[in-house]
Amino acid sequence: MHTEIFWLGRPSNPLRVRRTAIGLVATGAVVASNAWAAGPMPSGGRFVAGVGNVSSDGVRMTVTQTTSRGVIDWSSFSIDKDHAVTIENGSGATLSRVTGTEASAINGALTASGSFYLINPQGVVIGANGVVTTGGRFIASTLDVNNDAFMAGGPLTFAGTGTGVVVNLGKITSTGGDVLLIARKLAENDGTISAPSGSAELAAGDQVLVRDSTGLPQTFVQSTGSRGDVVDKGTIAAAQIALQAADGNVYALAGNTNALRATGTATRDGHVWLVANDGTAHIHGRIEATNPVGGGTVETKGAALHLDDADVHAANWNLDAPVFNVGPLTTAALVRQLEQGTSLTLNASQGDIVMEQTMRWFGNASLTLNAVRSVTVGPMATLANNGTANLTLRADTGGQNNGGGVENLGTIDWSKSSGLVSSYRDGNGLDVAGYTRNNPAWTAPAYSGIRSQFTDYALVNTLDDLNKISQRLDGSFALGRDIDASPAGNNFQPIGSGTVNGFTGQLDGLGHTIANVTVSQDFSDTSRAGLFATIGDTGAVRNVKLANERVTVFYSPAGALAGQSSGLVSNVYADGSVLNQGSSGFPAGGLIGTNSGVIYRAGSDVAVSGPSLSGGLVGENRGAILQSFATGSAGGGSRAQGGGLAGSNSGSINQSYATGPVSGGNGEAGLVANNSGSIEQSFASGPVDTFLLPQYRGGIAANNTGVIAADVFWDRDATRQTSEYGAPTPVGTANGLTTGQMSVAASFGPTWDFGAGGTWAILPNTTHPILKWQVQQ
Repeated sequence: MHTEIFWLGRPSNPLRVRRTAIGLVATGAVVASNAWAAGPMPSGGRFVAGVGNVSSDGVRMTVTQTTSRGVIDWSSFSIDKDHAVTIENGSGATLSRVTGTEASAINGALTASGSFYLINPQGVVIGANGVVTTGGRFIASTLDVNNDAFMAGGPLTFAGTGTGVVVNLGKITSTGGDVLLIARKLAENDGTISAPSGSAELAAGDQVLVRDSTGLPQTFVQSTGSRGDVVDKGTIAAAQIALQAADGNVYALAGNTNALRATGTATRDGHVWLVANDGTAHIHGRIEATNPVGGGTVETKGAALHLDDADVHAANWNLDAPVFNVGPLTTAALVRQLEQGTSLTLNASQGDIVMEQTMRWFGNASLTLNAVRSVTVGPMATLANNGTANLTLRADTGGQNNGGGVENLGTIDWSKSSGLVSSYRDGNGLDVAGYTRNNPAWTAPAYSGIRSQFTDYALVNTLDDLNKISQRLDGSFALGRDIDASPAGNNFQPIGSGTVNGFTGQLDGLGHTIANVTVSQDFSDTSRAGLFATIGDTGAVRNVKLANERVTVFYSPAGALAGQSSGLVSNVYADGSVLNQGSSGFPAGGLIGTNSGVIYRAGSDVAVSGPSLSGGLVGENRGAILQSFATGSAGGGSRAQGGGLAGSNSGSINQSYATGPVSGGNGEAGLVANNSGSIEQSFASGPVDTFLLPQYRGGIAANNTGVIAADVFWDRDATRQTSEYGAPTPVGTANGLTTGQMSVAASFGPTWDFGAGGTWAILPNTTHPILKWQVQQ
């Protein structure tokens, strides 16, 4: 029997929980009363670093700082109602440190043109009438920071033994930076925090690092021991939001009228982090995460999670806990999020995931279950979707070959869904399919190579696992981690060598890398060479990178991925070298030697050399190349024919490009040496050099008997070619652009789509377009 040991039901009065756990009301009252004793205005201020002065008429105080940074020590720092303090520090930063024994109470107005840091070990409370407005970053902290480090700028480490609390009951606004509340024992927001272009963060711990980051929180809790808590039951609106406690609890308690809202900017993703590493994360309110384009992400992590009345509105909600035994309360909460369009990922960082209850939902929100060990669907549970959602069940997330399996003892019903169901297990882990229902009208996603709505993948975690694919060439495999093939030396045997059909299964790299594969054949070995010898008609390889691959052959087709492919290659990238040292007649390509299948969204930066056909991506193309590119060199000796993308093309090339240098003595070109097929919406911009006096050469093709569309271009300056192709008759220069024109979208005509949903993009300070999917990755 599985017990839902860490998913707790929410009590009727969450404030009672907070009072019991942290004594907030009593603590806050003491802080406030002590702070009032300090007087209505800051006192005893003197610059101890930087230059400036302090003036006051008793009601209004002005601090003028003439250096970019300054440090002021105060005997006390409080602001009474109807009183105001103005910090005139331009766009600089001012650190104010309270050296007295009284906490700070801000019940009036505190304004800074730049950044303002208020350090008081006794505590900081922004009262209900308090208003803090800064042009830059605002930090209120009970942890101290070194003066020299502050004056130098850069990342800052806040540390200390102050036992005060930092609480906001009023309104804090940073118009151009971040709002950070830092304490050892308690950081709380009961008021309003606004940081539209920055982060709003609350952190509790003995030591906190503050840095500038675009993709992570600005604060990083570095040490434990304080058992401090972080609480929000007010309103926070910022580009990013983070609540972090080192070994205490995190409480997100905003009700229906308040919320955490992360809206994102052009440089910061709409992201919310709720992290209680060794404590409990309590999520009891509305959390929103969006981006200017698309949805945002909420990350929740804790030794325990309390979610039963959470209300999360985001594209993705990632939950991390040691184990998940998901019972009725948690199931109901998760289904609510899925129903409102938030995709969920559960990460069990130390053990298993057990789904004990039925989950049925409509729509396109997906569910991912990642366990460091095993995933189980209980005997009483049904997982079902009516929509387009995907279901992923992943065992052994660390790729440790720990025997992690996927066990369906209940029902997985995708009969009314067009989404995918994918399970990943160790090769020696349990695989219990249980009762499943698929949709007879399901169709595979384009260019995926997936054959069934339900796919069970065996994980490939080691070099030995990789070699064992040859024992089941029709199987479904996925990389569980990056693999270093260095131990194979120069003896790696291409997968499927010596077989007729080659690899007819599917390998999904899941974004992982296979590095340092070396294939070295001697004169007697004529088998096709690459990671795979041959990818057959039904074979599919996708989502993998090949790094520093070295392939050397004499008498066989060769490519970093495969010597020959008639299957599907999608989202694969390779770098390294491919060398054919033998006689002519055997094509060499950066990715594939001979292709009669489909290559989609692939790329290579491989140095390719051979005595016959050499291509930056493909040696000989008889199939289809779509939205792909090559940046490596291609060519060879006096009899070589080199093309930046392909040595020869009798198939189709569309929306692709080449930028690598090309050389040879028997015809070379920026894109294709010999073209008898079709080329559309593509370009070449690599230098085309002569080994000897070549037979033919051109900006796009050396020899053309096929169709080169009017929307195919080349860089006249970079390629040093004035003709589109050289034979049978040199053809004009209308589509030859200067390097300057190559960086202007309008130069490419109406068929090239540079819009938000289009194929192409031109990045700042670049000399040519790239494919939009490259930018997105």
